Amino acid sequence: MDRVVAITGAARGIGRATADELERRGARVAVGDLPELDVTDRDSFERFLAGVEREHGRIDVLVNNAGIMTVGPLAATDPSAGSRVIDVNVKGVMYGMQLAAPRLPRGGQIVNVVSSSAWIAPPALAVYSASKHAARGLTDAGRDELRGQGIAVTGIYPGVVDTDLAMGTKAARGSKMIAPAEVATAIADAIERPRPEVFVPRSLGPLLRTYQALPPRGRALFGRAIGIEDLYGTVDPASRASYEQSLLKNT
Repeated sequence: MDRVVAITGAARGIGRATADELERRGARVAVGDLPELDVTDRDSFERFLAGVEREHGRIDVLVNNAGIMTVGPLAATDPSAGSRVIDVNVKGVMYGMQLAAPRLPRGGQIVNVVSSSAWIAPPALAVYSASKHAARGLTDAGRDELRGQGIAVTGIYPGVVDTDLAMGTKAARGSKMIAPAEVATAIADAIERPRPEVFVPRSLGPLLRTYQALPPRGRALFGRAIGIEDLYGTVDPASRASYEQSLLKNT
């Protein structure tokens, strides 16, 4: 794979697995994460991309992967943690797309790692779901805007991935936790053969599209049938305490 790929949030989880998979396929990979790269700081993001250009001569692909999550009732969400989720998951994607687009050649690509929560909004996941709906909007609008420049924009929509972000949570009824390597393979495949949308697993696509096409009552019935209401509402806060406290350290 003759590509220079910049990846945010690449110290662990999906980002680290993606870097490993792309390097295995022959790509030149530049990774960014805290504290060197703060995607909520536009200047920091710009320095990261400029550094990739200095080191590798160009950027062919940006993978906007950095993301964080709070779980719990909206009324109980810590305002600082909630704001941090919006900053990382929305502003980080927006800044990345804004800054990368002018640097990418024709045939370049922006890959936004979003979430299945861009299509559904489970109880106790309001802030995270809102941020991912926004990220999907940026992805879809950006795709149409950049098409004329020959730049592809791909949205990656995985289910619940077995990373620190999902600590204490569980997969929906009838499904299982997804390994970061599975998402990494899907991302690498989408770079080799660009597509607008990628669902992980692939069977998730029809399910999410059906859910979103339904009216509110239909979505409620469908959601109960697959256990969406219990997906995050039964999470023990203690199981996520260390992760969510770490969010506050970075606000």
